[in-house]
Amino acid sequence: MTTMPNTPETQLHPEEVKPEETQASLAVSAPEVSPANPETLERAAQKPEEGKMRAQPKAETKKLELKSKAKKSSAKVLAGIFPVGERAEEHARTSVPKEQVSSEKAALKLEKKRLKALHKAEKKELKKKLKKKKDSNKTTAGSFPMIELIDEQVRTGIPHELVAKVKDAKSKKHIISSTYPYQKQMKTANYEEEMELLQIELVKMQTWVQKVGERIVLLFEGRDAAGKGGTIQRFTENLNPRGAKVVALAKPSDTERGQWYFQRYIEKLPTKGEIVFFDRSWYNRGGVEHVMGFCTPHEYLEFMRQTPEFERMMVRSGIRLYKFWFSVSREEQLRRFLGRAKDPLKQWKLSPMDVESLGRWDSYTKAKEAMLFYTDTADAPWTIVRSDDKKRARLNAIKYILHTVPYEGKDDDVVGAPDPHIVGSAKAIYEHGEHPHTHLPPDQTKAAAEAPKAKAATAGS
Repeated sequence: MTTMPNTPETQLHPEEVKPEETQASLAVSAPEVSPANPETLERAAQKPEEGKMRAQPKAETKKLELKSKAKKSSAKVLAGIFPVGERAEEHARTSVPKEQVSSEKAALKLEKKRLKALHKAEKKELKKKLKKKKDSNKTTAGSFPMIELIDEQVRTGIPHELVAKVKDAKSKKHIISSTYPYQKQMKTANYEEEMELLQIELVKMQTWVQKVGERIVLLFEGRDAAGKGGTIQRFTENLNPRGAKVVALAKPSDTERGQWYFQRYIEKLPTKGEIVFFDRSWYNRGGVEHVMGFCTPHEYLEFMRQTPEFERMMVRSGIRLYKFWFSVSREEQLRRFLGRAKDPLKQWKLSPMDVESLGRWDSYTKAKEAMLFYTDTADAPWTIVRSDDKKRARLNAIKYILHTVPYEGKDDDVVGAPDPHIVGSAKAIYEHGEHPHTHLPPDQTKAAAEAPKAKAATAGS
């Protein structure tokens, strides 16, 4: 038998060996079967059968492995798509009888109903407690001594048709006064949104005041329950308190009574970089002191003569002076008084003097007209704010200040001009039954003409 030479051209790698060549090499290397040897023949016949028997278990094992692998991969896919697949299989393996499932559902429904009824009962009990608390607050408010005084004033000092008009009002959102330019109050959402933007502008204004050393004085005057304090609060609630001060003086002490009338107010005037808010001011003498008889006629007339000069000196010294009069209708004032009397949180705002003013509407009207006539000057003009709707009054009072003060960074789109139906001069805005300050009613004109004569007679005596 000849063999081929082992050269690089003829040498094959194991992976390059062909099946035909392998079978030929096996055939060559296998021993020749001799017909004369029976054992050799028997072994030769058994060899193919043994190969088949060995191959079958291997193939079956391989098929099982493939099936198991496929099942695992499909389970993983299902688990990724449907996370509760394993629970479903577990439920299928350990299935519960239908009767048991229906009983469990019924028990679950009963439990839900029980919890719902319990929550409802707790809510009802809470409502009862709140109602009881409100009733107790009303009882406490009913013991407030001002209520009897207000009821007495309502019975004796206020026209019955006016009282009926207030009590028959639909709601607090409806304006009672027929002369107010709007029928309903401003919506709270719009008010709060605009107020926030205006308060940002107020902070800018204060920054400018402190930077350039400006001095600003704002007076807030008006009838009781006209909305002065609430407006001051909206002005100052986001300002730096070190540069924005509120002055609300009590009645004068014995020492202050012996001083010049304006002296205790001068001490509160601002220095450079400050804003001062007067919650009532020296105009107490022209209003409540005059009406209630807390000052003499001579003191009242001297006040009317000195005030324009005093304010002119303030303005010429560099102080920016703003004088607001908050004008409220008689109907709205009565409604606010009745509301304060019933509210334990607002009863402190009422005093016997305030209640007394309910029956002296006409007297206060005359005092206001005389005060505007004498003190509305070119140096220090009055600005009237209609305050039947407190929200509009606050917004427009702030707009008026921001519109007139030349501070840096002013956003004209936010500030804009105030509503002329709400804010205006003393000549343009006045309540029903009042007269514009360009002239006084006949009785007051006569009194004003006789004032110098009375003063001269007093001085001579």
